[in-house]
Amino acid sequence: MINWTKNTLMGATLAAMTALPVAAQETVSAVVIDGYPDRALWVKEFTNFFIPEVDKRLAETGAYKMNWQENYGGSIVKPKGVLEGVQLGLGDIGIVTTIFHSSKLPSQGISGSTPFVATDARAVAKAVDEIAREFPAMNNEFAAQNQVYLATGVVLDTYQVFCSSEVSSVSDLEGKKIAGAGLNLRYLEGIKDAAGVRGGLTDFYNMVQTGLVDCAMLWPEAAKTFKIAEVAPYMLRVDLGAVNSKTITVNADYWAKLPDAVKEALQAVAIEYRDHVAGIAMDRAEASRAAYEEQGGTIVEVSAEDRAAWANAMPNVAQEWATNLNERGEAGTEMLAAYMGKLADAGFTPVRDWTAN
Repeated sequence: MINWTKNTLMGATLAAMTALPVAAQETVSAVVIDGYPDRALWVKEFTNFFIPEVDKRLAETGAYKMNWQENYGGSIVKPKGVLEGVQLGLGDIGIVTTIFHSSKLPSQGISGSTPFVATDARAVAKAVDEIAREFPAMNNEFAAQNQVYLATGVVLDTYQVFCSSEVSSVSDLEGKKIAGAGLNLRYLEGIKDAAGVRGGLTDFYNMVQTGLVDCAMLWPEAAKTFKIAEVAPYMLRVDLGAVNSKTITVNADYWAKLPDAVKEALQAVAIEYRDHVAGIAMDRAEASRAAYEEQGGTIVEVSAEDRAAWANAMPNVAQEWATNLNERGEAGTEMLAAYMGKLADAGFTPVRDWTAN
């Protein structure tokens, strides 16, 4: 007969407890893609901010852990190939440069269709992302590309024009070949005999250096990063405006299999990343202009009258944008009015009222 003592029973209980299986932490793999190099602001901050913040949120419960596999700089796709790469599942999460895909993602052109309004990346990022959540168009467009929309970001404070030869006013751009990407090429229709040449940020240096173009439209932080002053030492400060150009998306098939906790972490951090990157863009704006000058560049201020003349000489690309969406069954006119209203509420007065015909 076994005589159980109190100590024996306690020991047996503890042994039984320690023998119980501990809930295993599940590892979720995520392949992240962008065609731009890791020195680009938004890519660098995806590594330094987005990923650690998701990890931090998941660590609070400990149920899931991410296995991040980052692929940038053309290792899987080139800059224009991220949308298709995520669609096909070459990447689970992508930073899509939306300005390359105006036909597939027309609603993403909302800020690019409304130049000369707001130079603050934070205000534009927030306004565009709110439009995406208030109207179905942006989500519908990404869904058609087998993707789930997380958040739209703004990585530039405002487009400027950088030229290889001296410029002192907008009229000096007449007859010049000017590189741009996406909708900003339409701005050049307001300048006599100016010819837009399509290109990407990583191409602009060589395009100017080889004489393929005389100028390029980009923003000071990028000009500093890619040493544009070496080939385009004259910046015409026209303040064309901040433009949304990066959207974080997830492959829809991959998304459907994710645990809810991981989905929630990705959704929450995407909004934080949106504001974080826009904030850095604004913090660096003045320093980037100073760095451009230190690299040998000269900044020429354009008058308010010059800006107004350019804006008013352009076709109303915002109305064209809204009409295009209306014809697709989306609320283009209402989206445009709501967007302009949000920027007005944030304190921005447009050089031209794009809601007027």
